[in-house]
Amino acid sequence: MARIAGVNIPTNKRVEIALTYIHGIGRTKALSIVEKLEMPRERRVQDLTDAEVLAIREMIDRDFTVEGDLRRQTAMNIKRLMDLACYRGLRHRRGLPVRGQRTHTNARTRKGKAKPIAGKKK
Repeated sequence: MARIAGVNIPTNKRVEIALTYIHGIGRTKALSIVEKLEMPRERRVQDLTDAEVLAIREMIDRDFTVEGDLRRQTAMNIKRLMDLACYRGLRHRRGLPVRGQRTHTNARTRKGKAKPIAGKKK
């Protein structure tokens, strides 16, 4: 099992699919990595040489923000919005949808489980 960017990627999958197990790398970025390194698309992780794994690792470290750094960057962006007290920051702080979705009904994912209201009957 190859370890890239602190993640054990599965050995029996194709390289372009296995790279998507790294947070911050989706199908498009994984495909561009494989193409830039001129690997065949059918190549499996278990068939990679140590030099190829090293090349993938170096390319990801050099060109992409992944895993912990990306999570930290996202958290800092949200924290910055909350500190500014702008509309988006207030919505994050209250745990409500940020991008204009309705909240009269729905929005259960953001708001959490429905809370019963005393005295209200159907």
